[in-house]
Amino acid sequence: MTTKTYHVPNISCGHCVNTIERELKSVEGLKSVKAELETKSVTVEVNAEEVLAEVEKLLEEIGYPAA
Repeated sequence: MTTKTYHVPNISCGHCVNTIERELKSVEGLKSVKAELETKSVTVEVNAEEVLAEVEKLLEEIGYPAA
């Protein structure tokens, strides 16, 4: 199990948080996701480090690239 926190400066409202969490839940191998408006961060827990590349790609595709 691997946990990683990304800084995502584009998070500006609750809708952003909901969109990120909803979209990332579709990633195969993702155990949990928590987006936070206050810290502008997204924390994910994945089965394998290889899944992190998919998480990063999807964040960029949906308009919330990690800094």
